[in-house]
Amino acid sequence: MMTKKDQLIEYGIQDIIEYIVNDLRVEYDEAMRIFYNSRTFEKLADAETGLYLESSAYVYGIFQDEQNFGNLIQTEV
Repeated sequence: MMTKKDQLIEYGIQDIIEYIVNDLRVEYDEAMRIFYNSRTFEKLADAETGLYLESSAYVYGIFQDEQNFGNLIQTEV
């Protein structure tokens, strides 16, 4: 059974993949490959970072920055 944390991570991943499909105009499997190979995915999947608690749009913004600038930029709250 999935924990609440696992569900939040999974839902976030699904949302972000949809964003990638729409923004980059790529197929779903290509969007999955792109995201699963990103450092943003590593951080999202690591519950210790707490990134899964952020909105999907916020995490997607971090992913976009990683793609555009080659590194992760996360503003501290």
